Amino acid sequence: MILDTEPEKAVVLLSGGLDSATVAAIAQSEGYQVYAVSFDYGQRHKVELEAAKRIAERLGIRHHKTIRIDLNGVGGSALTDTMIDVPDFIERAPADVPITYVPARNLTFLSLALGWAEILGARRIYIGVNAVDYSGYPDCRPEFIHEFEVLANIATATKENTPLFKIIAPLQYMTKAQIIQAGAALGVDYSETISCYSPSADGGACGRCDACHYRKQGFIDAGLSDTTRYAQ
Repeated sequence: MILDTEPEKAVVLLSGGLDSATVAAIAQSEGYQVYAVSFDYGQRHKVELEAAKRIAERLGIRHHKTIRIDLNGVGGSALTDTMIDVPDFIERAPADVPITYVPARNLTFLSLALGWAEILGARRIYIGVNAVDYSGYPDCRPEFIHEFEVLANIATATKENTPLFKIIAPLQYMTKAQIIQAGAALGVDYSETISCYSPSADGGACGRCDACHYRKQGFIDAGLSDTTRYAQ
């Protein structure tokens, strides 16, 4: 007699953006039961949280939670501080860190995702960081992901002979076009996602910021129709 077994669990960071939606679909395609986590971290708009909820529903993710934290208390980022303007896209050197960088954001997100994974008994944490088409954020580099994985297995109460935690960044070396093509092949509806740093009140993308620039160019390079809703 063959007994049914529960699929292995994986925690997926789901921001509501294009990349995280693709990662959630990839985790599902690899057979994991996805536990998605979003963060209300003091960002200037909640449009991305609404998008994360839509994505989870569209992908059939039954386990989705939002954790509240206050990175605005740290400050220093145009994504949290209303006194700092979100700039339009400009070409910059890779070493230049833009004002839209949120200090310690991915470190904090992964730490909380790790705690949830430990509670769930999940050993896989998926995150949509990228080292190719990215805006110069230091916490998107492969070195950061590798070192956090090392830390995760020191900082948790894993028992002897139990599987170690793995931090999985499937988009790490993919271009934006490759990401879009991969997600489209898995049925991701990108019209449900929002990448914009400065959306309108009704969720329309500005079309001018770094995130909008990389997203628009990604659809062009992928040869696919851009279903993004832009603000008028």
